[in-house]
Amino acid sequence: MQTTSSSLQRQEKQDVSHIKNILDNKSLTFAEKVISIKNVETRNKRSQIISMAGDIVIVDVDLAMAQDSTGPLAIRSLNEMGIDKLHDPSKALLVIDHTFPAADEKVANLHALIRDFVSKHNCMKIEGSISHQHILEYLATPGMMILGADSHTCQAGCVSAFATGIGSTEIAAVWATGQLWLRVPETIKINLSGTFNKGVFARDLILDYIGKVGEDGANYKALEWKFSNDYVKRQFSMDSRACISNASMECGAKISVFPTDEITTKYLDENPRINNNMGGKIEIQPGTSAKYKDEFEIECDKIEPQVSGPDNIDKVHSIEELANVEIDQAFIGSSTNGRIEDLEIAAHMLKGRKVHKNTRCVVTPASVKVYEDAIRRGYVEIYLESGAVFTNATCGACVGTHLGALGENEICISSSSRNFVGRMGALSSKVYLASPATVAASAIEGKIADPRRYL
Repeated sequence: MQTTSSSLQRQEKQDVSHIKNILDNKSLTFAEKVISIKNVETRNKRSQIISMAGDIVIVDVDLAMAQDSTGPLAIRSLNEMGIDKLHDPSKALLVIDHTFPAADEKVANLHALIRDFVSKHNCMKIEGSISHQHILEYLATPGMMILGADSHTCQAGCVSAFATGIGSTEIAAVWATGQLWLRVPETIKINLSGTFNKGVFARDLILDYIGKVGEDGANYKALEWKFSNDYVKRQFSMDSRACISNASMECGAKISVFPTDEITTKYLDENPRINNNMGGKIEIQPGTSAKYKDEFEIECDKIEPQVSGPDNIDKVHSIEELANVEIDQAFIGSSTNGRIEDLEIAAHMLKGRKVHKNTRCVVTPASVKVYEDAIRRGYVEIYLESGAVFTNATCGACVGTHLGALGENEICISSSSRNFVGRMGALSSKVYLASPATVAASAIEGKIADPRRYL
């Protein structure tokens, strides 16, 4: 027994030693460090194995998620492969969020399939809260390897996790084995300087970036965000970072990460994790001599309110170019911009004002926690008094399935993630994307409007 104990202690010391060597390596990017640590060969050989951009690596996965659109496909894939046991049910998460509550019988049956699967395998399940927001609020920690059958899984990069979207069949494989192969992405470093002017927010920044680089401008690249100084850093709250990491997928990014700093630590201290056995907390900083595919400079004080669309995410305009486009609906919500700071700024603008008589305004919180915060702070009352509809926590109108789907030829300005043809309803409908502040101003005027008039 003593021999076994001593052997385990030696192995643990070796694990700590080789992880420390990887963390201290000054020539590695964030992505290269995380994948080097999660590389199964590192674990099996208990030695330092460096994974560089372009390498194909099999990694251990700390959390594997699917939602109610992709989960049923993953479940069927497992059944077709004849797999009846999950590798580690505690690391499998299923989320009913895209259409919650069920909008029709077909969706209700898919939800039942998920509930039965969860009951059988004793894995995690969440209903209502959007998957990415729940992961941020309760599960993600720095250094985790998070894979999700949803393209916006990259949101968890805001707390310094390696988080990315994969397909339903791949998620099934991860549930079965606990592992998956990845190609180590090249990295683009983005340096942020300056401070936002009135009426400009994180969503304007990421839309501006996407407009400049195009919808595939960061295809399969890791985005590393860096602040020029502490003053710039302080304007990027966790909600702002989550918006940027989430929306980065719209220019093709594999991951979008903010390395751990005091804002990360404060957020995690104030929002304790509910499962500390998923991969631990490993603070990873990119090496000072790391090699980047490209570097990009963004001066925040040069950005104005931005609007994307219609039909293409990288068709980005300044607010002046689209002012006076009449709208039928304004939507505030989604995993991109349905957090409490988003609801706060829109409520501030709508307080004492009314939604335009020819426009409807739908507000959907990203999680149950955000919903509860909005009630406590009095935002729900403000929205209702303005004439807006405040829904339960869900993806809602973002995916065009319920709670605000668009009819033929209708025009919507939205804080959601995408605006391709038919995204929010009818194929003939048009969707413009903007910050919650711009959406709120537009709801008041019944047309795309500059938020700076109301701030």
